[in-house]
Amino acid sequence: MSFAADVKAELCRAKLGKKCCTQAEACGVLLYCNRFSLREVKIVTESPAFAQRLPGLFHRAFGLSFDEKGDPDAPGKRIFRITAPDKVAVLWEQCAFDPAGPAHHINFGALEEEHCRLAFLRGAFLAGGSVTDPQKGYHLELATTHLRVSRELNTLLLELGYAPKETTRKANYITYFKQSEAIEDLLTAIGAPIAAMTLMNTKAEKFLRNGVNRRVNCEAANVDKTVDAALEQRRAIQILRKSGALDELTPKLQEAAQLREAHPELSLSQLAALCDPPVTKSSLSHRLRKLIQLSQKSE
Repeated sequence: MSFAADVKAELCRAKLGKKCCTQAEACGVLLYCNRFSLREVKIVTESPAFAQRLPGLFHRAFGLSFDEKGDPDAPGKRIFRITAPDKVAVLWEQCAFDPAGPAHHINFGALEEEHCRLAFLRGAFLAGGSVTDPQKGYHLELATTHLRVSRELNTLLLELGYAPKETTRKANYITYFKQSEAIEDLLTAIGAPIAAMTLMNTKAEKFLRNGVNRRVNCEAANVDKTVDAALEQRRAIQILRKSGALDELTPKLQEAAQLREAHPELSLSQLAALCDPPVTKSSLSHRLRKLIQLSQKSE
């Protein structure tokens, strides 16, 4: 299963609680499902866990059953419908009633308590939410076809301490998060702490892996620099030998030249430790630079 499917399965393992919370969750489902009009409710899902949860949720919340539930044994999408006018009227009044006319709104009167608000968000995610696999990136979104609902959801999230972003995609209004910490907090709050922990662990693994890669790249670059420097130093020593200038150098410079020729693979620190007596890395570096300078004069 995908990461989003795992999240929805975890959310659906939560037991149906107080009636107020089940109503809030069901309202979230309705306002973020495929269709919620004065004539019909249509919920389409590929999540087996959500499909199993829906009948009990609506019965607990409103005492209603679906007029169509799709084939439970059929693979792929399951479609749930309510078309009976009396049932649709009940749902409309409970979840989207607007005294001024038939418009969709979040019924904030039913979301006074924080647990009810979180239940609403859980329902909205189950019906219209998705979350990217953290191995690929960090993105969680809630999509609805109702502009007012999207704007009101943004207000609801702000009141809960979140800072979502908004955009549109075709006929949908999208509320989304890109920050991994916000996604972790939201998943935990609505009932998916295991998924939030998976996200945190994946992020930690990425951080460690990137750190290792950076160190490896840095070490490789240092090795390249050491090799290039050693080659330049050996070329300088060969020039000095051909010109006869090597035998005229001071004992310290001759020792540096002999050690570099004998140990071309060693770093400056390792080479400095072989001097008699041992010298510092900077002292040996100075001697080798002096050999390069003398070779340039001898060419």
